[in-house]
Amino acid sequence: MTTAATRHPAADAAVNALAGHGGHLMPSAQLSALAGVGATDWARFAAHWDELTLDTYMADGGTYRYRRYGQFELDPAAGALTLLPHAPYRQESDINPLNGGIERVFDPLTKSFTGDPLLRSVIVELGRIFTDVDGTASWNVKLHPYRISASADQQGRPAPEGRHRDGVTFITSLLIGRSNVTGGESAVYTDAGEHLITATLSEPGDLLLGDDRRTLHSVTPVHPVDPERAAHRDVLVIAYTAR
Repeated sequence: MTTAATRHPAADAAVNALAGHGGHLMPSAQLSALAGVGATDWARFAAHWDELTLDTYMADGGTYRYRRYGQFELDPAAGALTLLPHAPYRQESDINPLNGGIERVFDPLTKSFTGDPLLRSVIVELGRIFTDVDGTASWNVKLHPYRISASADQQGRPAPEGRHRDGVTFITSLLIGRSNVTGGESAVYTDAGEHLITATLSEPGDLLLGDDRRTLHSVTPVHPVDPERAAHRDVLVIAYTAR
């Protein structure tokens, strides 16, 4: 664990907020400084979202979500990140009443995605923040890159289950890009329903973090600005579970 005196200011603000009410918004400039990346890195990283595949498990019948899935083991102190064998993804119905209760088999993350230096830097730095919050020494890290598309005929629903938690320790939503969409407002709440944060992630690298044990989160639907053009919202959801 690091101390406030040795932490990057962006990490220190996140640790204090998560240890306090449980939610934090980290603007792109802060995350970029923390992870040591810049605009060209975000542009390169965004290209991976063109390789996502249709999510065929949507119980609402929607064809608006594209994704892949994979998981790592992380030792934040050593900065050691190990890709785990590909496996089905499962949430129970009490956590995800829309799509839970079954094993969902998604296409694996591509090698270029898992080997991207931006991804590895972000995962490690966030893991160090979460370790400084609660002392966990080893994390299971699940990655969910999503593209939510929208059209004149179908709105895109980033969180079709409504206000929810994911059944993990810490949850993050990282904006990769928005193209021709309006909406997609994120919010974080306490268990009692107290509103903590509302933000529309707009810049590549804007990041919302939450203690999933103590907060709930939601995202409003997205709609095309120009219905004649392709429209989508790209995010990376990273879930950290204490091992």
